[in-house]
Amino acid sequence: MNAQVPQTAHPALSRLADRALLRSLGYIDGRWTAAPDAADFAVTDPAGGALVARVAALGVSETDAAIAAATRAFPIWRDRLPKDRARILRRWGELMLAATEDLALIMTLEQGKPLSESRGEIAYAAEFLEWYAGEAQRMNAEGVTPHLQGAEMIVRREALGPIGVVTPWNFPSAMITRKVAAALAAGCTAVVHPSAETPLSALALAELAERAGLPAGVMNVVTGDAATIVGRMCADTRLRAMSFTGSTEVGRLIAAQCAPTMKHLVMELGGHAPLIVFADADIDRAVQIAMDAKFATSGQDCLAANRIYVAREILPAFAARFAQRIKALKVGSGLTDGTDVGPLMHARALAKVAAQVQDAVARGGHIVTGGDVHPDLPLAYLPTLLVDVPEVALIHREETFGPVASVMAFDTEAEVIARANAIEYGLVAYVVTRDGARALRLSRALEFGMVAVNRVKITGGPIPFGGWKQSGQGREGSRHGMEAFTELKYICIDTAA
Repeated sequence: MNAQVPQTAHPALSRLADRALLRSLGYIDGRWTAAPDAADFAVTDPAGGALVARVAALGVSETDAAIAAATRAFPIWRDRLPKDRARILRRWGELMLAATEDLALIMTLEQGKPLSESRGEIAYAAEFLEWYAGEAQRMNAEGVTPHLQGAEMIVRREALGPIGVVTPWNFPSAMITRKVAAALAAGCTAVVHPSAETPLSALALAELAERAGLPAGVMNVVTGDAATIVGRMCADTRLRAMSFTGSTEVGRLIAAQCAPTMKHLVMELGGHAPLIVFADADIDRAVQIAMDAKFATSGQDCLAANRIYVAREILPAFAARFAQRIKALKVGSGLTDGTDVGPLMHARALAKVAAQVQDAVARGGHIVTGGDVHPDLPLAYLPTLLVDVPEVALIHREETFGPVASVMAFDTEAEVIARANAIEYGLVAYVVTRDGARALRLSRALEFGMVAVNRVKITGGPIPFGGWKQSGQGREGSRHGMEAFTELKYICIDTAA
């Protein structure tokens, strides 16, 4: 293995037990690859701006090389026995879990989330490798009852071909394994472009994949400018699918760029989750659900509760207890023990959150707690609670992606369903009620791909993750997560004597 490790100044890197997990070059055809002109870009710690690494800024020629490598590797990988592919995926997951502390440290340094959350993401990411190791061996053919005399009919799923993967910065490990594990289990190969904010987690996963025995060319990681790399991936006919997680706006651009080549698309796009708390709910439990649904990953999560609707008769009690819990959150560097909320990813994210709060106040909303930038952490926004914000405010019409909660009153079930659905996003909705019949009614009535009742954590390997409307298309996780990476083939065999 190439042991090349970037020279960095961040003192926390001394805590890495396995320095070879910190990579600065792209990974193409089993080789660590620099840009021909040695161009690179900085990866910095959002908590203080210190340099973590300088990473190779690859471009068009390296993207072409990665696609060519995936194309060469595809027939060989496709034809391997499913149990062999499964063994490699499972070993990759085991290596991830064994390296949890190092992987979590790398993630926190480049992304900013608390170490406890980074550890949780590593476990979550490894779960997809284990799940799809099993699914690799269950992609069976099905028989068809013949409608023609003297014919035997078979329908089978076959690997689609090389695929492109584009991942975001908020979950830099889990979004790779959720996509790549499904593709590799199906027999496809992959070209991965990780966010330029968080490429180190992707490169560490490539290092572990190589150790697990993944052959050269099966997974390639191309770091650098998204517009250059992703545009090239979309235009290349050799890539038969694109899997993307990110904003709806960027998803539309990728879909348009893929249209000429008729690629399969898996899009996990923006969310604008409602959280609906009915009057019969246990208020303390509802507050805990709201905390978990709003402030994980500093609110930088497509599953974050953006619109919190509370029955009018319990809203004062709910808001008081919610504000108390929000005030108690500890804001700081993700490396500091006890940190609940870390910094935002970059200055653009901070500016968006601040603009939404200013707009909410200008429209008549009230700040109960927070409402400003953290005095000692430039990219951190104080956990904030807003009340009485009208529905037309920016915070109720676009993703917040920050630690700001807005609580609104509602009066009837029909009214809150209509308000929750009156938006073009449909990823997840949360419902808190002790009425079982109401829970079933809401689960049917809410126009969202996922509905969580009386809980927040619902994702994992076995479930089909995805949204309705402009929150995306296709599903990730579960057996459905392999569908976009396969084609159906119908075989009709003449059996007449």
